[in-house]
Amino acid sequence: MRVLAETTSGIHLDLGWVDYLMVVVYFGVVIGIGFVARRQVRTSMDFFLSGRRMPAWITGLAFVAANLGATEIIGMAANGAQIGMSTLHYYLVGAVPAMVFLGLVMMPFYYGSKVRSVPEFMLRRFGKAPHAVNSIAFAVSNVLIAGINLYAMAIVIEAMLGWSLWVAILVSAGFVLVYITLGGLSSAIYNEVLQFFVILAGLIPLTIVGLHRVGGWGGLQDSFAKTDPLHLSAWKGTGIGDVTNPIGANWLTIVLGLGFVLGFGYWTTNFTEVQRAFSAKNMSAARRTPLIAAFPKLFIPFIVVIPGLIAAAVLGNQLSGADNSGLTYNDAIPKLMQMYLPTGVLGVAVTGLLASFMAGMAANVSSFNTVFTYDIWQRYIRPKMPDAHYLKVGRQVTVVGVLVGIGTAFIASRAENIMTYMQTLFSFFNAPLFAVFIVGLLWKRMTASAALWSYLAGIAAPTVVWIAYLNDDTLFSSATAETMYGAIISFVTVLVVAAIITPLTRPKDVSELKGLVYGVGSIDMRAGAVATDTAWYRSPALLGTVALVLCVVLYLPFL
Repeated sequence: MRVLAETTSGIHLDLGWVDYLMVVVYFGVVIGIGFVARRQVRTSMDFFLSGRRMPAWITGLAFVAANLGATEIIGMAANGAQIGMSTLHYYLVGAVPAMVFLGLVMMPFYYGSKVRSVPEFMLRRFGKAPHAVNSIAFAVSNVLIAGINLYAMAIVIEAMLGWSLWVAILVSAGFVLVYITLGGLSSAIYNEVLQFFVILAGLIPLTIVGLHRVGGWGGLQDSFAKTDPLHLSAWKGTGIGDVTNPIGANWLTIVLGLGFVLGFGYWTTNFTEVQRAFSAKNMSAARRTPLIAAFPKLFIPFIVVIPGLIAAAVLGNQLSGADNSGLTYNDAIPKLMQMYLPTGVLGVAVTGLLASFMAGMAANVSSFNTVFTYDIWQRYIRPKMPDAHYLKVGRQVTVVGVLVGIGTAFIASRAENIMTYMQTLFSFFNAPLFAVFIVGLLWKRMTASAALWSYLAGIAAPTVVWIAYLNDDTLFSSATAETMYGAIISFVTVLVVAAIITPLTRPKDVSELKGLVYGVGSIDMRAGAVATDTAWYRSPALLGTVALVLCVVLYLPFL
């Protein structure tokens, strides 16, 4: 039988002409959207922030689709295969609460201050030195993450066509480069909305067919009952002093490291995501953007993590490389597609995968060109130039970002689990930035010097922890646990250094902190409001509360 034979073979997707037609049509539509969006680009604000005219439902879908890249599809499926339902923590603790916090607490500061990027908020709050470091750190992290999405996209093209990895990477990068260069953020957002539905159309059939082949949820439970009972539980084995779960971390570390520091750090300070909300047409739409995105985010695990579980049940230790099969956990989704999907359905699934990687990389590139142009080029290299100059630079930098992403794709190819690689980058860059931001928002006395040196120390601390773990892997139970502890150490380092330096340095005058610090000045929560914004079902508080309640409800079957 085909399935039995293919469980022991490498990955090769045998596409028919119908499948290829779907892929070709999809890429044609993507490029077409780029040309259409180009007509709306007249200024740099149009290119980088869609002229701040997008409605909430579009920015909300784009917000979640921008995250549906390699880290979500390939990485979370890899986690599902490797650590099981513990992967739910990345969604129900590590994502949705932070998205709610962004909508209810952080967006009023961001949108109300009229900044064009997250690093620019750092400039407004703390000054040039912390801003320059933040801008450079963001640019570096973003091209590294772009490489992850590009590498994952190349895996699928390599499996489809048998091309070498580097050719697949170049082709993948070329398509993203074309439509982002043409239409800027608008092109990315419109394509992300399309990609969101294409991704669902590809992954839902894979999940249904895969569950059917293993005998449904009951069959999956029976499979792991014999091999690893903890694989289908999220919280078992997380007791302090009694850690037996696959992550290798207790519940407090998961809540603080993943849920608070990494989760809040990513969703509230990562401009790749927040940029979508910045493009919203008014304050209400900006606040609702992450809240609308939270609802599909709640249910993504069921079409990403469950296929990873199915792959682990069917392929056994092949994904760990224990039998020299050449497979890794990153191959869980492509391998299931090869095994289970017939012609036609396979084309939809392949298109969905390609869409997800394009969404992820496009989000990285569009935020990279914004930060480089506004926060580095305009601020420090060529200030006070005509707007047309910055629009031209933005398009040129897009090319540079894609080229650098090609290089970092080869770095990502060396990671066994790209989600763990991603979390490591977050512990380096997002964790300390979030710590600086949250202290700066709550403590008006915090100074620019304290922000700069605590931020640098917060980057250095998890880097040292990571290097120590590479040299002695007995320090932590797993690489995943290392990222959580590294993030906590980063956050605490920022707090300690800021507390030491702040009393020794001169703070900004309170008059300069209006709208930038909690309790100083006021923020117009109805800026640009229209009549329909007052509808009860559009209340940010209501949307946030319902999302948090659903987090608890969805955890219950997997306790």
